[in-house]
Parts: sequence; C-alpha cells; structure tokens
Amino acid sequence: MPRRTTAAAAAGLLALTLSACTKSVGDGPADTGASAQQQVEATSGDASLCTPERYNGGVPQLDLKNVTVGFAQSEKEANPFRITETQSIKDEAARRGIKLITTNAQSDLNKEIADIQGMIAQGAKVLIISPLNSEGLDPALKAAQNAKVPIMTIDRLLTTKKACVDYVGWIGSDFVKQGARAADAMITATGDKGEVAILLGASGVNVTVDRTKGFKDQLAAKGSALKVVAEQTGDFTREKGRAVTEQLISANPGITAIYAENDEMALGAVAALKAAGKKPGDVKIVTIDGTRGAVQGIVDGWIAAVIESNPRFGPLAFQALEDFYAGKGVPAKTIISDKEYTPENAKAELPNAY
Repeated sequence: MPRRTTAAAAAGLLALTLSACTKSVGDGPADTGASAQQQVEATSGDASLCTPERYNGGVPQLDLKNVTVGFAQSEKEANPFRITETQSIKDEAARRGIKLITTNAQSDLNKEIADIQGMIAQGAKVLIISPLNSEGLDPALKAAQNAKVPIMTIDRLLTTKKACVDYVGWIGSDFVKQGARAADAMITATGDKGEVAILLGASGVNVTVDRTKGFKDQLAAKGSALKVVAEQTGDFTREKGRAVTEQLISANPGITAIYAENDEMALGAVAALKAAGKKPGDVKIVTIDGTRGAVQGIVDGWIAAVIESNPRFGPLAFQALEDFYAGKGVPAKTIISDKEYTPENAKAELPNAY
C-alpha cells in the first residue's frame, strides 16, 4: 500500500484527537478521551487532494451546518466496534452542530444500497458510509453521483473504485500491518512453536484479505516455525467464532494457538475452549479490534494479545468533509495508527478499550 505523510494534513487531523470528552468505563463504549481517539499515521494520494471542483466533475460548495449529512452503517450494532463507530459519528455531528440522519444495513448489502438511496431521497447532501463489502455498492454510488452527493468512506475500502470519482476519500487502518503485528504477537506468545488455526473474517471485504495476508506473510518473513493447520470463516461474529472453534479443535486436537481476525470471533473461541475444558493459556489467542471484552480476556489470561483497530471515526471523518468544502482537499487514503494491548498493559489500558 503506497503511503506518504503530509505534515500539514496530518497536523490538522491530529488536532482533533485533543477534543474528545472523557467517560468512565461504566459509561459504555463511547469515547474515553484523547488517548482513545484516532490519530493519523500517514496519508497517500496527497498530490491530487480531492476538492469540490475535482470531485466527480464538480459538486456544489456547501456549509455542513446548513445541510443534512447521512451516515450509512453496514452491520448490526451488536458488535462493540459498530456501536462505537456509530456513536462516534453521532457525537461529532452533535458537537459540530450538524444535522445527521443514520441508517443500519443489518449486514445486508441490498439494504445498505437502499439505505444510501433513501437518504439521498430524504435530502442528504453529503454521506459518510461504512461499506459492508469492498464491492457491490455500485447502484448506491451511481445514485450519489447523479445527485451530486459526495461520499466519504470509512473502515472498509471500496477496492475497485476511485477516490475523488466514486468517493471523496477513505479513512481506516492498515489491515495488512495489523495482521503482521498479530503474527509478531503470536510468535512471542507461543515461543514460535505449535499449530495455529485462523478464524477468518467475512468474505468479500478487504479487511479479511489484508489481515490474512499480513499474518501469513509476516510468519514467512520471520522464518517462523509456527504451522497454520486450519482456517475457516467466522464472519466476524461471536456465535460463528464459537461454532467454528468447536469444529476446528475437534478436527485438529493439536491446535495450540488461534489467530482471530476480530475480537468477537476471539471471544467465541474463548467460550468454545472453556466448554472443551481448556484452561486459560492452554491455547494462545491473538486477535484484532480492542474491545473491552477482549482486553479483559488478556487480564483473565484467555487472550495473549489484542491489536487495536480504532472505530472512533467521527472527528476525522467530519474534519475531512470540512477540509473538502474549505478547498484544503482530502487525500485518497488516511491511515490511522493503532496500538496494542498486552499482558503488561491490559489492566491499565482497559478504560481506553471500547
């Protein structure tokens, strides 16, 4: 993934991380202060920043405080990542005095298409979308183009679409790097030996492809003795993560480690291991997200490490739209930095998990 840091753009975006309010652990998954907010690691596509004049042949100049912004959430808000992501968008819109309408596709691609088309019909002049899949949103994207409604994308990347044509820009994590960091954590946790099972995320999204690639490539690059003996899709859900783990440990009793491509699947794996009579640490689990349940799992000994994937997109997404309309421009990709939870820091960092 080509990346180039732009100091001015990064500085403006980083300033947003200082504006969050503070809440206690008991207040739920909302923002927990500056240390929990997204921070920019790098940007790419800076030579041709997207502006209203360049976007899709030109779109009207707008003041976000005088129009309706729509947010299309892709998945059911039973997952802490999605709950926190939506709340971050809502909180930032309220902080900026922006009228916001939201939808939830409930993990249904056709519904997300209809949701986006519906918000345009309701008068939304700008959209922020969290795509369910990396492909397949063409009818919705076309409707937005025809209506001259700019789209800012977050989290999952529209891999076959073009920035400043199909969407303004994208904000998200370096998922390949997340997978590589998970591999490093797994090598440390296992002493670089044993058999690993991979709980794959949902099919058809760049997150799954990239996290898998990053993990496997890093094991190869490090000359790791760990052996991947099984991999199966858990669809990023706790229920399927548990069911798949039950099958995998039954078919492969020698499994000593599990790489889960999100925390919900990891927590499902923990439940399966408990049901199978395993004890904390018998099977090393490394996962990606940063939910409180998973970080607590480190404290309790069931999980070895968690690579963060920060869902608090609100401040950066709305600042990108402000920069877009102000003529400052938006890069094609904005990569956020993600931290790591380990046995050494999990207890202290628990309040920053979501």
